[in-house]
Amino acid sequence: MKITFIGGGNMATALIGGLKQQGFSVAGLQVVEPSAAARERLTQDFGVRCTEAIDAAALACEVIVLAVKPQQMKEAIAPLAGRLAGQLVISIAAGLKLADIGRWLGGYAKLVRAMPNTPALIGAGVTGLFAAPAVAREEHALAEKILGAVGRCVWVEEETLMDAVTAVSGSGPAYVFYFIEALQGAGMKLGLPEETARLLAIETFLGAARLAATSDESVATLRERVTSKGGTTAAALEAFAAAGVASGIARGVAAAAQRGRELAELFGKD
Repeated sequence: MKITFIGGGNMATALIGGLKQQGFSVAGLQVVEPSAAARERLTQDFGVRCTEAIDAAALACEVIVLAVKPQQMKEAIAPLAGRLAGQLVISIAAGLKLADIGRWLGGYAKLVRAMPNTPALIGAGVTGLFAAPAVAREEHALAEKILGAVGRCVWVEEETLMDAVTAVSGSGPAYVFYFIEALQGAGMKLGLPEETARLLAIETFLGAARLAATSDESVATLRERVTSKGGTTAAALEAFAAAGVASGIARGVAAAAQRGRELAELFGKD
């Protein structure tokens, strides 16, 4: 099997690295990337074939991964219109609807939309996936194998839910960093040295997330187990509730989803 990446940025690099680690032959990977510096980096790091523009060799593949920014997508894939011959096309561009991508490809329908997140850069990502009706069952498995090279995968049944995926997991790492930053800052205000506060905040987050991932109990139950009545944790959670932290998070995620819908309309215009 051969896979062609249109775009050689961070996410394409992560996927290529993940596929290589899983034993996928680099001879089956190629990248179309206009930046000479990026092409040189990819060739040095992975030994993959790189080309400045889409050529016949780039089209000689089973899967095409669209890894360019949403605002660049229409121009980047224009050379593919009318030249596809049954390849599975996977878009990892945030926000863009499959209907718009398909239209720019001349009515092409074998499309999958994917929303990975930045922990994919260390193989710890999670990707939301949606497939158009024309995508066969074995092609679902193929898309999951490719995106699964950098973490877990979750399928959704309706494309509209991809806005929620983007808001929860696509943007989610920034929320986590925001919380860690706030927790570190709070520790420093209480007198902890910066590096100590940073270590405590990050390791606590890592450990709690790992516990939640491996436990059969709900996160609500795990939270309750840490919270003794009248204790320090209860005092903190009561302060969070009074400050509206949970509702603030909900509003933030809703705002991210709404912005995703707005960007889809903006980038999807002809």
